[in-house]
Amino acid sequence: MIKEAQPSTGIPGLDQTIEGLWLGDNVVWHVDLASDFLTVVEPFIARAKRDGRRVVHVRFGIREPWLDHVEGVETRLIDPTVGFESFSVEVLDLLVEVGQFSYYVFDPLPDLHQAWNSDLMVMNFFQITCPPLFELDTIAYFALIRHEHTFATVAGIRQTTQLLLDLHRIDDELYVKPLKVWRRHSPTMFFPHLLTGGDAISVTSSGVTASLFASVARRIDSPDPWERRVDEAWGALTGPAEEQAEARDALLRMIVGTHGRIVELCRAHMSLIDLLAVASRMIGTGRIGGKSVGMLLARSMLEHDNAHRFAGRLEPHDSFFVGADVFVSFLIANGWWDLWTHHKRQGYFDAASDLHTAIPTGRFPQRIREEFLQLMEYFGSSPIIVRSSSLLEDDYGNAFAGKYESVFLANQGGPDTRLEAFEDAIRTVYASAVGVDALRYRADRGLGEHDEQMAVLVQRVSGDLFGELFFPPVAGVANSSSLYVWDSDLPDRGMARLVVGLGTRAVDRKGGDFARIVALADPLASPGGDEDAGRYSQRRVDVLDLASDTIHPLPMAAVRAAAARLDWSLFASRDRAAERRLRELGRRRPAHPMEVIDFAGLLSGGLPELMADMLACLAHGYAHPVDTEFTINFDRSGQPTLNLVQCRPLQTRGVGRSVRIPDFDAERSLMATTGSFMGGNAQLPLDLVVAVRPDVYLGLGEQARYEVARLIGTVNRKLDGRAALLMGPGRWGTTTASLGVPAHFVDLNHFAVLCEHTYSAGEFRPELSYGSHFFQELVESDIFYVAAFDGRPGVHFNPARVLDEPNLLAEFAPNAGALGDALHVADAGGLTLYADIVAQQLLIQ
Repeated sequence: MIKEAQPSTGIPGLDQTIEGLWLGDNVVWHVDLASDFLTVVEPFIARAKRDGRRVVHVRFGIREPWLDHVEGVETRLIDPTVGFESFSVEVLDLLVEVGQFSYYVFDPLPDLHQAWNSDLMVMNFFQITCPPLFELDTIAYFALIRHEHTFATVAGIRQTTQLLLDLHRIDDELYVKPLKVWRRHSPTMFFPHLLTGGDAISVTSSGVTASLFASVARRIDSPDPWERRVDEAWGALTGPAEEQAEARDALLRMIVGTHGRIVELCRAHMSLIDLLAVASRMIGTGRIGGKSVGMLLARSMLEHDNAHRFAGRLEPHDSFFVGADVFVSFLIANGWWDLWTHHKRQGYFDAASDLHTAIPTGRFPQRIREEFLQLMEYFGSSPIIVRSSSLLEDDYGNAFAGKYESVFLANQGGPDTRLEAFEDAIRTVYASAVGVDALRYRADRGLGEHDEQMAVLVQRVSGDLFGELFFPPVAGVANSSSLYVWDSDLPDRGMARLVVGLGTRAVDRKGGDFARIVALADPLASPGGDEDAGRYSQRRVDVLDLASDTIHPLPMAAVRAAAARLDWSLFASRDRAAERRLRELGRRRPAHPMEVIDFAGLLSGGLPELMADMLACLAHGYAHPVDTEFTINFDRSGQPTLNLVQCRPLQTRGVGRSVRIPDFDAERSLMATTGSFMGGNAQLPLDLVVAVRPDVYLGLGEQARYEVARLIGTVNRKLDGRAALLMGPGRWGTTTASLGVPAHFVDLNHFAVLCEHTYSAGEFRPELSYGSHFFQELVESDIFYVAAFDGRPGVHFNPARVLDEPNLLAEFAPNAGALGDALHVADAGGLTLYADIVAQQLLIQ
């Protein structure tokens, strides 16, 4: 019965003019004042109630209640300040709950400006809300207030809605002028009409129309609310301190967020001018995401250091920020918002997979493309990097290390070529938001349904051009706290991981290569000792090849030849240990001195002290250990300058309560070591030990070694909460099977303890990938790490303690087949891990 009732505006003359309302109509009133909207809402509701319709008022909570005096209206309060995604999903849930043939009145749309500071997002909300209203055969009333919206927003809403009605109050009389009436037409429909009583009288005379509307000025495009807020903040710079603080807090809410520890740190350390500098370098609107905020916050802490220790030592950054609203607009413009919201719920992996496939084919709105083009013109032919900066990224406890993409661009070719490459890079970063690794990471941490959108950080690549190769002389990662200690006598001033060239080689475990691990308290000391320095050093360099527009790993000799103007004595030292071994073998020494990349020359100066002070300053500011990424260039005088490109809180396990380590028993123990572990004080009873048999593993081909890694993943998924130790030769998580076991982190994330050990027959050796993405995941997942350097003083390693026990692998992987000989699963037989971080003693027995 309700479905058959003829929908009505409640104004008979208007119904006649527009040929009535139809089920599915979204009706947008463009009004001078919100009070004028009320004059057309009241008869609409009155008629709806007479017809037995269900009427729902959707309040945003920004303005005072304005329909309380109207009986029979349900009011639903939905808070837009929780964020666009959560708000819009809640509105859509309401529509589904209320169901078909209902009527809605929404609060005036400009109220959303106070929550989002963006007219673009108002249009986005309208464009994703109207289709389900149409499909549910509802009637919905919306209001735009004149001079509160940009032309672009009104145009986008006009394109989406079924009816757009201009309402003017002239000489205290109301005139309505239909601007769009979907699939309806009459000769006088689009003339102005005087609303009086229940009539709508057509004003057809040109003279009368001209005299009436002459006082209505042709409007000039209104600035976006974002632009208005930023202009007001610039104006506050010359105002009193209270006004400046209010303007700073307003920009914080717009650019960084509304709550959380990071927001409070920004409030304490970033000034109004700092935030205005960010706003002046934004594309689109919305928050700039965690990676951008972390970089800017850290730089602000260093630049405002009371002792001015870093003046002249920090390289300025050249960054731009693509706001998270652009990501939302991209999804909506391409019709993928339903997929995005669906993947947060029922279709987590399936819908995400569809979206991951679709995103690389998407188109950006034209006005965003125009801003992208201006950005490309700014950078010219300078190489740039397009980096993820999601809302959840680089926050306390959620680093997302390596889960989202970054794309280097050589930025060569004509404007169209460079723009296309840039847009492809943005799409690659966007697609990584729904990549499998990111989805699993969020699911494991209970973040699957959180408001997670992708902002983008665009930076000029730090470095210099050497022929056709572009790279920084030095790059690396550094932590303020040395979670892994190989010498208990060293004070904790932090640790760094250095490489020549792009920092990609520092954050990923590269096959056949080693970064230089530096304890900043004793920068010339080596965790492996001088005898092994040459064997376990960097041999290849990641560079950006401008000719091929790709990142190439090149041999160190080729890079040295291309970059001959660099002072290589800062990076390379004579490898006297290798020369001595040649003499002992009776072999002739090469014509040129043998060298090792150890950065001894660079580390002999004031750089380690500068880095240690920088890390201490940041850790003090964060009140928490920090993890940083940086590059090092040299100024005209030859002094090193630091370019801090990333900073985030470093999740740590904490020292924990002191542990009494029992007396060592060689027969009963599996392992004992001094130093070379990470995880704090621990007394951890073990249920299982899973060991890769190095003798069998060494005899396997490369493909079979990858299958062993997958087999470990099968065991990992079936641990069911049991405390298990996983140990294997060489590196875990390597991309090169000859250096260890190429297991992805998802294949071992449920183990309680991870052990890397030496096996000399295969040249297998642990590598402390301090600061790498793999290392970050170990720390975040609270996995204890130990490296067993068998044969080193103070180290006892007795794998027979578990390998002599029955192999339980068939209980976990009954179809392991011949690979079962390479993987041994043993009952731990009462083994307990004991660790004392102060004494740097570890015992498993």
